[in-house]
Amino acid sequence: MNIREKAAEKDLLLAVDMYGCPNRCRHCWLGHMPNRKMEDGADEWIVDCFRPYFKRISFYSWLREPDFCDDYRERWQRDIALSVQTVPERYELASFWRIVRDPEYVPFLKEVGVKAVQLTFFGMEETTDRFVGRTGAFRELLRATELLTANGIAPRWQAFLYEENKEEIVELLKLSEELHLRERCRGFGAEFRFFVHTGSCDGENRKQYDIWIRKKNIPEALIPFYSGYESLLTERECCERFRRDVTHWVHHNEKEIVLLISNTCDVFFNFTHMSREWKIGNLKTDDRQELIRRVVEEDISALNLAGKVTLGELAARYGNPESDRAFQLNDYKDYLLNRYLEDVCS
Repeated sequence: MNIREKAAEKDLLLAVDMYGCPNRCRHCWLGHMPNRKMEDGADEWIVDCFRPYFKRISFYSWLREPDFCDDYRERWQRDIALSVQTVPERYELASFWRIVRDPEYVPFLKEVGVKAVQLTFFGMEETTDRFVGRTGAFRELLRATELLTANGIAPRWQAFLYEENKEEIVELLKLSEELHLRERCRGFGAEFRFFVHTGSCDGENRKQYDIWIRKKNIPEALIPFYSGYESLLTERECCERFRRDVTHWVHHNEKEIVLLISNTCDVFFNFTHMSREWKIGNLKTDDRQELIRRVVEEDISALNLAGKVTLGELAARYGNPESDRAFQLNDYKDYLLNRYLEDVCS
């Protein structure tokens, strides 16, 4: 089977960093990148790179922040028009930066069928502002909460939990109760959700390893709201599981391939952070057919190297069997693998 035939069996989703992001969040698994507006016509040119190979293409003009452009209405329609044999989704994502600055934005969200919007906190005001990277972010999140509920859109509060902010997240939970968000959302037939987790330990969030929450230190009040708590392990438990594990941790795409494209046209799989170890190629400088081959056959250095080292070897080299830090098992596999890739590719 040739490359075109293999590609034709897959659905493709393209997420392109066309406009950047107003925030510099310390949890961002993608990693920080400079903001740069891509040139006019870059969107169509990118889709045309893949159009001869894939029958279904979903196009998104954002990677880090949705609707971070003034012509977001037209931009959404253009994303739809550029997509091939499918329509992109809105998900539960929106720009809280724009919600508090543009009175037409929340009505637009309603028009395109958004029912809920995720808002990310890191504690109370000072801590959230510091982790988002902008003074005023916490107050903007609260203002966005009010604007969304006033327009019949349910806010979904996501809180990232670390050792240094664990008591503040309890305060945040109490604040959501004081604001009667659950009751207010029920008033228009929706559900308010509050949930906490650590996120994956890659990208910018890898830098938070020293303050990573210990499982035993998760406040009891937060356990019912901890996403996936029942499968949460300590780093010690992860290391013990992997001690004699001779399998390999190699990511793989099934029916759908998701590609992340930087504002300089570097291409990555949606497996982990956008680092040089995971780069597939560049749409401007690499041979087009060769890049498509790497995508379809998953032939990149990171994946090839992952197939040559066992989980047992990774845990022995990079794991900390004395640590009570809390991890989901697959997130910890990624953490170990990325440590290894950085060493061998340096």
